This record gives sequence, C-alpha cells and structure tokens, in this order.
Amino acid sequence: MHFERHGSGKPLLLVHGLGSSLRTWDPIMPALTAERDVIAVDLPGFGQTAPLVGPANIGTLTDALGQFIETEGFQGIDLVGSSMGARMVLELSRRGHPGTAIALDPGGFWTGGQRLVFGVSITASVALVRAIQPALPFLTRSAAGRTALLAQFSAHPWKLDPELVLTELQGYSASPSLDEARRSLIEGPVQQGAPSGSLPGRVVIGWGRQDRVTLPSQAATAQKRFPDASLHWFDASGHFPHWDQPAQTARLILDSTS
Repeated sequence: MHFERHGSGKPLLLVHGLGSSLRTWDPIMPALTAERDVIAVDLPGFGQTAPLVGPANIGTLTDALGQFIETEGFQGIDLVGSSMGARMVLELSRRGHPGTAIALDPGGFWTGGQRLVFGVSITASVALVRAIQPALPFLTRSAAGRTALLAQFSAHPWKLDPELVLTELQGYSASPSLDEARRSLIEGPVQQGAPSGSLPGRVVIGWGRQDRVTLPSQAATAQKRFPDASLHWFDASGHFPHWDQPAQTARLILDSTS
C-alpha cells in the first residue's frame, strides 16, 4: 500500500473512507505530526494504491489493512479511521488488534431502512459527481459550489479548502475499488460487535451531530455492539469531523492515544 509518514513520537495509523485517500487527513496532519509519528495510508484501489486481486469488499479491504500492519511492523499501532475506514478499525479491534482504535462516524450500524436510504443517496451522489468531473475545478473554487456538492457530508461545506474538496471528489471517479466497496457497504453484513471485556485495546467512537450519511441515531447501536467503547459527540459537524472540527478531532485523537 502507498502511504506517507511524517512526524515523530508514538506511531499512529490513519485510514480513510470510501472514495477518499490519505489526503482527507490534511486538515489535521499538522496538529498530529507535532506530537506523533503519523502514517496515512491509501487503501487498495484508492489514492495511489493498486486494487486488490480479487474482491474489494469490507472484509477483504480489512484483511489487506491487517496484513499491511503486520508486514510493515506496525503491530499494536493506534488506529484512526473515517467512515468506511472507521468501520475497518473497529473490525480490527474486534479481531484482537491491541492498539487504541478511534472510529469517526463509522458505517455498518444502520437499520434496514437507513441502509436503503444510504444506498440510494450515496449511489446518486457518486453518479452525479462522476458526471460533472470536468466542471469540478470551477465548482469547488466557490463557496456556493462547495456547499451544493458537499451538503450531505459537511455541516459547513462553504468553509472547506477548495483543493481538499476537489481532491476528494475527483476520487469518486479515480478510485477503481469504489463501486465494489460501496456495494459491500450497502448489501453486505452489518458491523459485528464485541462483548464487554473482549477488546484488548481502547475504543473511542466519534460522531458528528449533523451527520447526514451515518445518522447520529446509529451511535446508540454502535455503543450497544461495542459496550466498552466511549462515545464523543462533535457539535457543528457532519460526516467528517476532521474537516468540520479539525482542532477538536486532533485533540481527541492525541488525548485518546497518549
């Protein structure tokens, strides 16, 4: 897997979400690298990492992430994931990974109806963004364009960095594993839980109160399945707290893994 490594201190691995890349963490990288040795990875079929040979579903992507951790000598490393990546770090923790796992707005905790709405909305969003790829450099330069494009994902998209938004939305077209991973999220099994006392490391779940992708009500389900996890709410935040509340997100990560 392609990854970037910056900073010094206790190691920390960042795992992005669907259609994204390691660039999604840019808003909080300076704060994290000031205190940690930060490794940000591109998952297979996203960013600069080639796709897997074979299926690219949540299970196989998680397996690949676990193998990457083993191969690179990162056993016991603290993990931070966003969205699909948040679900993956929870799964690794459930499987016995001993490091702290911080999951920001994880998928996999929806009801049947919520999963249906997620499937319809995210599929439509991907199709729209792919259709307007040539216009994205122009649209993302304006506050109005960013608001129209990312209202589903951010509590205040007009404030986001234009280059960050452009890179993120171009990933919808440039990520060969996106469609299969998206179908896995929509049609595959929900996230399994971990009984109390079974987790070897600490688990922290963060949720944006204005999340329109994985709804805040799903946090209660996540806590029931991971009863030993602590829950942190981000006010004035959508699906990506590291975009909407970067200072608070960095502080949560640093304090939780200190």
